[in-house]
Amino acid sequence: MKNIFLILWVVITAVVYTQAQTTIQVGNTTLTERDVVTGLDIPWDIEWGPDDHIWFTERAGKVKRVDPVSGNTTTILDIRNVVINGGGEPGLLGMLFHPDWENNPKVYLAYTYGSFQSLTERLSTFDWDGSSLINEQVVLDNIEGGGIHNGSRMVLLSDNTILMTTGDAGDQSLPQEMNSVNGKVLRLNLDGSIPEDNPFPNSLIYSLGHRNSQGIFAAPSGIIYSSEFGPNTADEINIIEPGRNYGWPTVLGMCNTEFEMAFCNDNSVREPIFEWSTTPSPNGLLVYDHPSIPEWQNKLMVTFLGGISLKQPRISVFDMSDDGLSISNETRYFEEFGRLRDLCVNPYSGAIYFATNGQNYPGSSPNRIVEYYNADFVVDVKNVLDQNQYVKIYPNPATDVINVEVSQNFIDKKIDLVSFATGASVRQLKISQIKEVIQIQDLPAGQYYISMTNEIGSITRVFVKN
Repeated sequence: MKNIFLILWVVITAVVYTQAQTTIQVGNTTLTERDVVTGLDIPWDIEWGPDDHIWFTERAGKVKRVDPVSGNTTTILDIRNVVINGGGEPGLLGMLFHPDWENNPKVYLAYTYGSFQSLTERLSTFDWDGSSLINEQVVLDNIEGGGIHNGSRMVLLSDNTILMTTGDAGDQSLPQEMNSVNGKVLRLNLDGSIPEDNPFPNSLIYSLGHRNSQGIFAAPSGIIYSSEFGPNTADEINIIEPGRNYGWPTVLGMCNTEFEMAFCNDNSVREPIFEWSTTPSPNGLLVYDHPSIPEWQNKLMVTFLGGISLKQPRISVFDMSDDGLSISNETRYFEEFGRLRDLCVNPYSGAIYFATNGQNYPGSSPNRIVEYYNADFVVDVKNVLDQNQYVKIYPNPATDVINVEVSQNFIDKKIDLVSFATGASVRQLKISQIKEVIQIQDLPAGQYYISMTNEIGSITRVFVKN
């Protein structure tokens, strides 16, 4: 066991979060909502870490680590001085943990750098020293970057090789060029070298003909699923196979025109297992495999940004065939949160966590990581409520006052009340005791969050003013 666990997950969550609870019904299972952390800046990749914390990248250039129970959040890497973002699609993107974490605690990070006129993407490793990511080592460099279509999702295979998606960087000629790594799925060894059994000799290319894949997942069955953005149509879910061509820019979705069918026959094109005529922008995805939510077990879950017009943001759940080679019966959830970028699963409680990206393209703040869990699923888990670092808020919703209870180390620290709609601070005050009563009669009705920081980290809590 990696950490010491003292109490049941459901008991911990009841202690930490004293607030009104939003629930949804999934078949016979009731899922309860919790806000884990709020006020983020475009979280892009969210992962359950080997230390039983949630790790995530922010596109502007930070990596953060959050205790999924207390919500305590720390910044463990800040490379905003290197990362080129500019508010668009490039930035600090994909993340992956080294498979031998106990002996080699390294994190792989993909990001864009250079200048807006000449963007380049690279993959680097950073060492984890227990509090920060340090000692950058470049693993793969000189990938063409762009203001759009940088791919950058990664997944570890059972043989400890890495698959990494790359986008076409806005240049449609690159995905079919074998001398370019853009518009591809790459396979590399942990040190960045080329595996001897790659499908194309002396090449990192594992598959080609991709426009912009921002979701990839290796199922226990060995099947590799990916999501991919189409242009104005034909967003896709694909199964990635070595040496296969996925058609872009000649083929959009299925091979169903005369010209497309000829290209598909000549180029070993693998058709998608699902496509949308609209462009809901499928992003992070995984196969849910936990008994906590039996209605979702062994089903494919996909986050959606909703396209530029934000018409269809959501998480969708798909039935899978017994062999995993086809999906059907899309069911939509969480359509009220705006753009949803990525998700991960708590391996003990089966709770899901997803990252929001605001209400417009290419993303706007403040953003959240939200949890949905089955409170009736009782399991011995390992997380410990750190009594030295907590914030509780009640009642919620509130009309006239909110009570804020804090651990001793927040006394004499600033508390910031922030409008969720605008991201602007509406009030600041200093905490002078472990329980403060804050008047909110003058605040307009709406959603807000409080933010508090001390030497250990930061905690946020969302509340609603009626």
